[in-house]
Amino acid sequence: MIVFRVPPTAVERVGFSYSPTLEAVLSLHVLVEPKHHPVQHEWVRAMRRLSPALKREIDVFAFAYRAYFPEFFFPSAAGELLDFEGELRRLRSIDPELARLEFATPSIGPSDAVVAALLLDDPGALLERFLTLLEDYWEEAFAREWERIEPDLAASVSEAGRQIESDGLYALLRGLWPEVRCDAEQGRFWLDRPHDHEVQIGADDRLLLAPSTYVWPHVRVNCDAPWPLGLIFPASSIVREARPRIPPAQLVSVLRALADDTRLRALRLIAERPRTTQELAPLVGVTEAALSKQLRALADAGLLDRRREGYYVLYRLVPEQIEALAPSLGSFLSPAED
Repeated sequence: MIVFRVPPTAVERVGFSYSPTLEAVLSLHVLVEPKHHPVQHEWVRAMRRLSPALKREIDVFAFAYRAYFPEFFFPSAAGELLDFEGELRRLRSIDPELARLEFATPSIGPSDAVVAALLLDDPGALLERFLTLLEDYWEEAFAREWERIEPDLAASVSEAGRQIESDGLYALLRGLWPEVRCDAEQGRFWLDRPHDHEVQIGADDRLLLAPSTYVWPHVRVNCDAPWPLGLIFPASSIVREARPRIPPAQLVSVLRALADDTRLRALRLIAERPRTTQELAPLVGVTEAALSKQLRALADAGLLDRRREGYYVLYRLVPEQIEALAPSLGSFLSPAED
């Protein structure tokens, strides 16, 4: 378990960022583990057009991002937002020994013999080969994707900042359940991971929060120096896209009432003119008792009005409910707006 201790009032210890190289690496994880990322299957299908050579290189380095990814891709804690070229310059300055440690962390190491040899003998060359993979991937596909998603990431930073300002850090963290669990009263949050570590975010430390388009449904965490302490969490637009939409109760009631051939036949006859149970039963071909039950279901859904005329109960269609059905269903089926 990884535990972070942050006082609920320590808003000044929280920073935000996002990163093009981080998103590129997380999108590569999606390509090698698509079953975990149903909201990104459109991207997976689109990436079938990648060149065969690039696909092979993505497979060669799959060990580096299938379950873990090198933590030197965490955005800078200084709050600077570098472009892709700027991040590559930063990454090329990493100590080769640190690169070796990061590439060696995954439990399943490289299966390619050349890559395995580089890991042991020349981690600097291994890092350069990996960054060359990212450059090729960026040029073929991800530069256009970054143009699309960067505004959403910026909006997520603004939205998360407003939430923290309004309701506190732990209100944001509660929205990351069940990946993140928290106890605001004790000033701590934690993640179940095969790694035991407790981190105290002190006055001189910063907790970095980075929204991501490609991390859902997970979060990524770093708790070890020299990389920034922090969380990568799903961008708000992706959370909304993945959240199941609940149909209005009235729409469900009407559709259930209509999902029966006897009720539909009775409704068709009532649409011609108001009718009684005694009149409808022989026309529909059921007993009066059975038909009364069906008409009651249609009336309960608001599709029929009933009024008594002496001994008889007369059923009348409520046309407004029928007219509202298509717009209500269409509104529910239309793409959700942010």
